[in-house]
Amino acid sequence: MFDTLQDRLATTFKSLRGKGRLTEADVDATAREIRIALLEADVALPVVRSFIASVKERAHGADVSAALNPAQQVIKIVDEELVAILGGETRRLRFAKKAPTVIMLAGLQGAGKTTLAGKLGRWLKEQGTTPMLVAADLQRPNAVNQLQIVGGQAGVTVYAPEPGNGTGDPVAVARDSIEHARRTLHDVVIVDTAGRLGIDAELMQQAANIRDAVHPDETLFVIDAMVGQDAVTTALAFLDGVGFDGVVLAKLDGDARGGAALSVAQVTGRPVMFASNGEDLTDFDVFHPDRMASRILGMGDMLTLIEQAEKTFDAEQAQQTADKLRGTGSGFTLDDFLQQMQAVRKMGSLSKIFGMLPGMGEMKEQIAGIDEREVDRLQAIIQSMTPAERAEPKMIDGSRRQRISRGSGTTVQQVNQLVDRFFEARTMMTQLANGGGMPGMPGMPGIGGGKRAKAKQQAKKGRAKRGSGNPAKRAEEAQRAANPSAGAPGGPAGDAPFGRPDGPAVTSAPADDFELPKGLRDLI
Repeated sequence: MFDTLQDRLATTFKSLRGKGRLTEADVDATAREIRIALLEADVALPVVRSFIASVKERAHGADVSAALNPAQQVIKIVDEELVAILGGETRRLRFAKKAPTVIMLAGLQGAGKTTLAGKLGRWLKEQGTTPMLVAADLQRPNAVNQLQIVGGQAGVTVYAPEPGNGTGDPVAVARDSIEHARRTLHDVVIVDTAGRLGIDAELMQQAANIRDAVHPDETLFVIDAMVGQDAVTTALAFLDGVGFDGVVLAKLDGDARGGAALSVAQVTGRPVMFASNGEDLTDFDVFHPDRMASRILGMGDMLTLIEQAEKTFDAEQAQQTADKLRGTGSGFTLDDFLQQMQAVRKMGSLSKIFGMLPGMGEMKEQIAGIDEREVDRLQAIIQSMTPAERAEPKMIDGSRRQRISRGSGTTVQQVNQLVDRFFEARTMMTQLANGGGMPGMPGMPGIGGGKRAKAKQQAKKGRAKRGSGNPAKRAEEAQRAANPSAGAPGGPAGDAPFGRPDGPAVTSAPADDFELPKGLRDLI
């Protein structure tokens, strides 16, 4: 969503790199480019003015003029100001002291409230609560049925006493749901309310009546991040007519310019609490302003990636895999390789995972071109092998590869590529598990080294201590080692160079103390 803004900011900051100091003209030009980037991203004009004023004031200060790298200091300022307009700190849900906690969802029709209710219910269930969804949208056709389907997919109970489709009292349904939750021991109630295509008095009145009936602990305004400038107008209207405590950004995976996401928190004074960035029920998480600012500036989001990995990968299974990789790594089989790929797949789409890595902003075209079906093809190839072949891929000869390709619906070349890729991956992972570095990167602090580098160092030391290749020279060295007081050849001990009696004694350094070519060393 923020690709356009990210590209413009990256181009702007690239022009600053390499400058030992920044003049006022440089700061003004940078601020002008940032202003254009924000306006092109559809950020609200008042937000742009406030943002640029803060950046210019800080960029003209002593922090930048005295910095060793002023360009990095300006990037740091922009990052901090982005975090500020996105809400500053991460805002968590407030739970009631006495159950149930009531969460009311409000917003326009089409913003994604019903789907988001299922995502929020699933997320709360993972946090250890027992949520219940309430179908209080009785106007939109099939809204109740949709919530029941979404609730079933999320594994969350749905309270739907009315069929909807224009019949029933939404205020009574919302009010009765609280008592029903107490009887059935549900500690969180999520009320899905009706929306309209636009702001009108009937919508506001119904939402206000439901609010007064259930007294929500949290009222969340669901906003379509693809709407643009109209999102700010809608948010202000709901803030005045109903009021809300936090904002939920839906459809962050869209290709719109995304200015609404950067504007709502600043204009309304209410923090963005959650973000939905996909169609799956798992594409939902807490909104972190600092991580979003990092993504916008092309610095990735490693914390979110780590959290997703921790939720996806089983610690015991990961330990077993690490144990298999130690030593020669021969215990790591294609079955283990397949498990690793499936675990990565559970984290989300490959393009989304790569997009969270720092420095991937310059590879957007390659990331966008990733074929998500490649994992399915690899899985089909591995599952077309016999257990013995998966345990020992070296036994897969030409005839076996033809059989595997026919069974998986792929080509022999694709089977060859998988087997080659497996051996390369196993070699690299084995080296990492044994404390070594990445292949081809020896000696790097914290990366290279390992057993191979230590062996090379020991061999080098051994060469330095080895005797000369010349027999006469070796005999002379042995004699000198047995009688160190013999002094330098050609004179008695203590003789100084150039005939000076008080000068230091001279000894001949062995030729092998120097790094000489082998052929030259043998001639000495």
